[in-house]
Amino acid sequence: MDKVYEAALLLDFYGQLLTKRQFEILDLYLNNDYSLGEIAEHLNISRQGVYDNIKRGRAMLDRMEEKLGLVHKFLQQKNRALEILKDIKSIDISSMSVEDAKILKRVEERIEEIVES
Repeated sequence: MDKVYEAALLLDFYGQLLTKRQFEILDLYLNNDYSLGEIAEHLNISRQGVYDNIKRGRAMLDRMEEKLGLVHKFLQQKNRALEILKDIKSIDISSMSVEDAKILKRVEERIEEIVES
């Protein structure tokens, strides 16, 4: 998995447990693609201060994931949903009743919503 994507997921799951400053800096860095220099200028702090906050914040996010494993569980569930979706799409609906085909289509759409969220 892409390290930036993984870090952004960690921030989504655990970000509110960081200090406000760490969250703000990591959010700018990961979700808004700011450079260290841009963050430093935006927040009126040194680049080293930005770097230190990113490093400490990321370490905290990693520790939380080690203990709770929420991102890992989320990704497992998403992969399972993708497998189910693949199976549903492989079903031949030509021999189904119209009603059953509609139900299957609704299930497919709901799973797609889950996967996309």
